[in-house]
Amino acid sequence: MLSRRATLAAPALLLPELARAQGAQSASAFIASLGESLTAIVNGPGSYEEKKRRLAPLVERDVDIEGIARFCLGRFVRVATPAQQQEYNRLFHQVLLNNIFGKIGEFQGVTFRMTNTSASEEGTLVGTLIQRPNQKANTVQWIVSATSGQPKIIDVKAEGTSLRLTQRNDYTSFLTRNGENVGALIDAMRAQLQA
Repeated sequence: MLSRRATLAAPALLLPELARAQGAQSASAFIASLGESLTAIVNGPGSYEEKKRRLAPLVERDVDIEGIARFCLGRFVRVATPAQQQEYNRLFHQVLLNNIFGKIGEFQGVTFRMTNTSASEEGTLVGTLIQRPNQKANTVQWIVSATSGQPKIIDVKAEGTSLRLTQRNDYTSFLTRNGENVGALIDAMRAQLQA
């Protein structure tokens, strides 16, 4: 028989597990809602420009663009001046949006199906299966964090590859080849946006 103290403490021991379960449920509902909105835009009527206009607010609201930018710059954030950090963040925002918008034309007739949800050190991993007509289904994991109080996407893993880690490796490689000059990265990002 449990003591009164042990009986009272038992629910407290379950709180972390309950919080994780609620976080997973919240992250799953967040991605399900986002998936419905994305597929409605991508599969719906309208020109490429109209779809971009409708997609931009979703990305702004649901993706932690600033956090991803900081992660991608990595240790080089310490060598960047405040002005360089500000310009890098502005350009990163545009590069990210352009990369997302560039995929709109590739995705028509998309179906979006939820699979599994699990906790990780980074946040909650929400699994989905994205199917395009006449294409092999893609497994996509959305990493969702609610550290800001609201759920936000902090990474996307497509077929097991982290998109933000890939970008960070690309930036690190570029900066290492260019004398750790953040200004050179900023110039390259500007050129990418003008291409």
